[in-house]
Amino acid sequence: MTTSTVAKKDTQKLQRAIVDGLEDVKAQDIVVFDTEHLSALFERVIIASGTSNRQTKALAASVRDAVREAGFPKPRIEGEGNGEWIIVDCTQAVVHIMQPNFRQYYHLEELWGEKPVRLKLGAAKPAVAAKAAAPAAKEKAPATLKRSNAAKKGVAEAFPSKAQVKKNEAAAAKKAPARKTATGTGPAAKKAAAKSPAVKTVAKTVVVKAPVKTAAKSAAKTVAAKKAPAKKTAPRKA
Repeated sequence: MTTSTVAKKDTQKLQRAIVDGLEDVKAQDIVVFDTEHLSALFERVIIASGTSNRQTKALAASVRDAVREAGFPKPRIEGEGNGEWIIVDCTQAVVHIMQPNFRQYYHLEELWGEKPVRLKLGAAKPAVAAKAAAPAAKEKAPATLKRSNAAKKGVAEAFPSKAQVKKNEAAAAKKAPARKTATGTGPAAKKAAAKSPAVKTVAKTVVVKAPVKTAAKSAAKTVAAKKAPAKKTAPRKA
C-alpha cells in the first residue's frame, strides 16, 4: 500500500469522525470541500451551522472529542469565547462552525467550494439506533410470545379436537364423586333404592324365589294330612 493511499484513507477517516461529531449535536447544513488543490496546509474544509452560542461551543467540543477518539491528535480551537464563529484546526482538515448570519455574510463556500465532497450524512446514526432498538425488541419478544400462546390456547378451547374431547370426558369421569346409595325407610330412600341397579336385582331375586317357598309349604301340608289319623264319622240315626 502506497503512502498516498494511506494518507487518503486517514483523511477520509478524519472527515468521517468530524461529521459524526457535528451530527451528534445536530449541526445544520454540513458541507465538506476538497481543498487539496487549493492549499498545501489542509485537504478538507468542513462548514456547519449552529443556532446559538451554546450550540456552536457544544459542536466544537463534540468534534474535538470525536477526532481524539478516532486516534488523531487533539485539534486546536479558536473563537470559542463568543461562539459566533469557531474554527477547529484538525491539521488535515479545518472545521468552520458558524451561526447562520455570519455564515451568510462571509459565505466561505465561494472560497473553498470548487470541489464538494459527497458524504453520506447520518450514516452512523441508523446503525446506532438499530443496536439500541435490538435489546428492546428482545425484551418485547416474550410478551408477544405469551400473547400468541394465549391466543392459540383460546382457539383450541373454542374448537377442541376429537381427541381433546375424549380426554376431557375421561378427566371429568375421574374427577366425578362416586354416587352413594340412600339408606333409610323414608319415601326419598325408597325412590333412590328403586332407581338403584342393586335394589332392582334383589327385588327380582325375591320374586323368583317366592314360588319355591309356596310349593314347599304346600308339600308340608300334604304330608301332615297323610300322617294324621282319619276322623271317625258318627253313624246316622234311623
